[in-house]
Amino acid sequence: MAELHFFTGTMDSGKSTLALQTNHNHAARGRVGRIFTSHDRAGQAVLSSRLGLTHDALEVAADFDFWRYVVTSLTAGGRIDYLICDEAQFYTPDQIDQLAKVVDELQIDVFAFGILTDFRTQLFPGSRRLVEIADRMNVLQVEALCWCGKRATHNARTENGVMVTEGDVVVVGDVEAADEAPAEVAYEVLCRQHHRRNLTAARAKAVSLAPEPLPFG
Repeated sequence: MAELHFFTGTMDSGKSTLALQTNHNHAARGRVGRIFTSHDRAGQAVLSSRLGLTHDALEVAADFDFWRYVVTSLTAGGRIDYLICDEAQFYTPDQIDQLAKVVDELQIDVFAFGILTDFRTQLFPGSRRLVEIADRMNVLQVEALCWCGKRATHNARTENGVMVTEGDVVVVGDVEAADEAPAEVAYEVLCRQHHRRNLTAARAKAVSLAPEPLPFG
């Protein structure tokens, strides 16, 4: 029986690497699949791993319909045995429901990979829906580490080196305000303690290098 699988973890936990490996394993057994992604770090229509591995993919926009795509492909004589869906946190809840329908009605396996929470520590809508309806949910065993060495559990966003906890969930391009230069946006994984304290690696280093006051007075 086909199933809807959800693989999740923080950034740097190997989700995209596992997505590529999953595709390789199934393709090596003669199965035919399709690869999807959304807002990948390497650009549109590509699935990329931080290890440097890449694969062509289909970009999932907000109006993309998985059910219509699969049915149209099968009707045209195509073969689809499984779907690889990376960056699934960016999919809409309706798109997750479409994936579930593909599994249930067409008996096509779906392997979804994504982050659970955003930089505000809130569930992504797509990930929340996957938690609610996936047949299997798997937390990746490769643990990303905070700068302090503890297990990283939270994703942090920085703008011009300063950690932020408000703003658009999906940032495409530069974050900027009127009459200001575009902000340099970066992401970092932190443990809960340092995310609560807004203490990134750069800020921790700056604090450690700051001169301590002399014990006078």
